[in-house]
Amino acid sequence: MTKSELIARLAEANPHLYQRDVERIVTTIFDEITAALAEGDRVELRGFGAFSVKRRGARIGRNPRTGETVRVSEKFIPYFKTGKQLREKLNTGS
Repeated sequence: MTKSELIARLAEANPHLYQRDVERIVTTIFDEITAALAEGDRVELRGFGAFSVKRRGARIGRNPRTGETVRVSEKFIPYFKTGKQLREKLNTGS
């Protein structure tokens, strides 16, 4: 599902809201999650899951084509851990 499909479904499920308002709400939620992660905070949505940031240290990698060693710098990556309710729903199929 893309962001525009999510907005369309939410607008359809909430006919009392304008689509532009639903789009603004979804964009604001994503922006707030992004801003919190950029600050190094953890974002937890009960029953759905938790977003956090993990650090990958610098290392020496290898170019698979040439075999040459390459220095890979430290980086931070987003990480998502599913919540218990979401995990149960996925595994029971209901």
